[in-house]
Amino acid sequence: MEKLLITGDQKLQGNVKISGSKNAAVAILPAAIITREKVRLHNLPDITDVRVLISILEDLGVAIRRRGRNSIELSSPGLRSYSPPYDMVKKLRASYYLMGSLLARFGRAEVPIPGGCDFGPRPIDQHLKGFSALGAEIDIEHGLVKLQAEKLRGAHIYLDVVSVGATINLMLAAAVAEGQTIIENAAKEPEIVDTANFLNAMGASIKGAGTDVIRIEGADSFCSVSHTIIPDRIEAGTFMVAAVATDGEIVVEDVIPKHLEAITAKLREAGAEIGVEADQIKVKRGPELLPVDVKTFVYPGFPTDLQPLVMTLLTAAEGTS
Repeated sequence: MEKLLITGDQKLQGNVKISGSKNAAVAILPAAIITREKVRLHNLPDITDVRVLISILEDLGVAIRRRGRNSIELSSPGLRSYSPPYDMVKKLRASYYLMGSLLARFGRAEVPIPGGCDFGPRPIDQHLKGFSALGAEIDIEHGLVKLQAEKLRGAHIYLDVVSVGATINLMLAAAVAEGQTIIENAAKEPEIVDTANFLNAMGASIKGAGTDVIRIEGADSFCSVSHTIIPDRIEAGTFMVAAVATDGEIVVEDVIPKHLEAITAKLREAGAEIGVEADQIKVKRGPELLPVDVKTFVYPGFPTDLQPLVMTLLTAAEGTS
């Protein structure tokens, strides 16, 4: 049995390099199979989700070579299956991105819903709504989503709720759809922009990523590409909060400060001393920890994943937060 042994009363000190974004990596890896050409990805985080997704792609027939600890090369001419194995897919919620990429590549996909029947189709209803609008026939049996389209065609899609997963999945399928696709009420997260940048470098035509309206012109061919994954803003935010909580002083390196504006603003409001440079942020606890009000929201709002950390930090602040 694994365990973590934590010795408390230690201040975080020093510099830390931030890993590549998990949420961007698990979207871009499936996107890489849209092309038959070689794809090189850099700054991949060395985490379980990425390892599982790489194993799924290899099982489908993608040739993958490690190029150092955080870089890989993918080649998918040998991609032979549009049905990833359930025992792997169930380990990874983000495996639903294979629906969009396999549909784009083969015109069909059979992807188990992560968690199977108990999970149900409702959490991916916006994905399915969009695929249907693009011309896909959809059948769900025993936790297996079957998608098929003789030809994907552009469509005007309005998402009923802001969804990062649905926005990315529909971008993947729409990248090959004939004509123009418009996604309204799209999510704006940096990971969506990174995925769009990757697809554009590969030959797609996507405009408006990072806004609530994305326009995609379907492309006929895709080329080889080399792409570097953006830094993980949640990992960076975690270290920033931990530094303030432990009365420490750190520098988070290899970050995009704009992606961290919400957490930077709240830590400053709580009394932290923060210095921002081009690709790094220095964080130090101030003389007094002040109470603040925090409301989580979709990007560019305060990220939900950091709420438990900030809540713990604010237990040490004088006053009510």
